[in-house]
Amino acid sequence: MNSASVSADRAALRLPDSLLLNGREFYYADIRQYPAQAPAELNGYEARVLDFVRQWLNGAQEFTLTTSGSTGPPQPVHFRRQQLEASARRTGDYFDLGPGERLLVCLNCEYVGGLMMLVRGLERRMHLTIVEPQANPLALVAPDASFDFTALVPLQLRALLAAGQAPRLNQLRAILVGGAPVEAGLAHEIEELTVPVYLTYGMTETASHIALRRLNGPQANSAYQVLPGIAVAQDERGCLTVRADVTNDELIITNDLIRLAPDARSFEWLGRADFIINSGGVKVPAEKVERVLELALMELGLNRRAFVAGRPDERLGQQVTAFIEGGALPETQQQQLRELLGQRLDRYEQPRQLVFVPEFQTTASGKLDRKATLKVK
Repeated sequence: MNSASVSADRAALRLPDSLLLNGREFYYADIRQYPAQAPAELNGYEARVLDFVRQWLNGAQEFTLTTSGSTGPPQPVHFRRQQLEASARRTGDYFDLGPGERLLVCLNCEYVGGLMMLVRGLERRMHLTIVEPQANPLALVAPDASFDFTALVPLQLRALLAAGQAPRLNQLRAILVGGAPVEAGLAHEIEELTVPVYLTYGMTETASHIALRRLNGPQANSAYQVLPGIAVAQDERGCLTVRADVTNDELIITNDLIRLAPDARSFEWLGRADFIINSGGVKVPAEKVERVLELALMELGLNRRAFVAGRPDERLGQQVTAFIEGGALPETQQQQLRELLGQRLDRYEQPRQLVFVPEFQTTASGKLDRKATLKVK
């Protein structure tokens, strides 16, 4: 859709004076007075969403968010309003989000991904349809409801595609995907969509994403494109550093190993420094092995989650180990899997053991919790 037609469509749209939350309409004039004007039958999630919207509408200047806990214990992160506004403005400008357009908010608004969707909608005067997080968020909205923009975790996008919702998704102008890795099977399905789908890079400390990677269409890329106004660099380990208005101009040092382009406007993500496995003196990036493992499982027709970690080994220090969710595979399939991995990985990268875990542990935000899963095992 070109900018002229978008502007014409916006002119015909009614600017919102309310939002939809779990199918019920709440007027902003009443939300400003929350909880005095709140209905008694609100559940806990609805109450927390409305309380944030009340704070935002009434001009609150300080906010506290909690990290997702995927790489360590959840931690509180304090933000000034201007940081959240800067993040919303940058995404809004990139996707040309404007007044009267329709935003589907189906991420958990108690974490940065969902909360920033609220802020984008409020700042851009968009129509907000908010539903509690679940695998198929479109099951909670009217069948004829249409949207311009949304953000999903991979689990939601996978469920929507499995439910035959691709035609409905293709009506959107863009979809953000983040919060967890996009596995090989899902990546292949995304390539079949006509709606632009972008993988996000960001964290709570950067007030949501600071870079985007197109997953489908002619502009698909293996590198993340850094959004305007974000300064990125590398530390002595080769890990990404970030400084911008969204970080309150403080330097954020990550544990993400990257390959940075000479102009520092794009980068390829290589893996986390703290997920490096030291096996016999050879440093093996766990995420590299995971990507090959996921593709091999998909080729064998196995829809299973998996990750790779180092287990203590007297001779090697650590041995590369693949953890696969579900019951043990038949020996013939295990051998096929080992053969595929052997064809695509160096000798030291190949998992020395396949460990089957009945069910992976997850964080409160739904991300894989590697440490907790390893403790259970």
